[in-house]
Amino acid sequence: MAKIVVDVMLKPEILDPQGTAVAAALPRLGFSFAKSVRQGKRFEIEIDGEATPEQLAQVEKAAETLLANPVIETFTVRVEK
Repeated sequence: MAKIVVDVMLKPEILDPQGTAVAAALPRLGFSFAKSVRQGKRFEIEIDGEATPEQLAQVEKAAETLLANPVIETFTVRVEK
């Protein structure tokens, strides 16, 4: 069994109010490590066997049409061991 992961993030030029809220809350909670925060989405897709190039292409197509909004988001597709 393999796991294909799709990570979706807002494009850098798109405002991220949730990320901004988290960035503002961290220092109030005593965490001073973050310069900025961007929030995204992660999809984990389990498949039987090893991931093939054809399956990765199908997942990429699904990301383009369903999982991400390509106007305001970018995505990456990868196989996680």
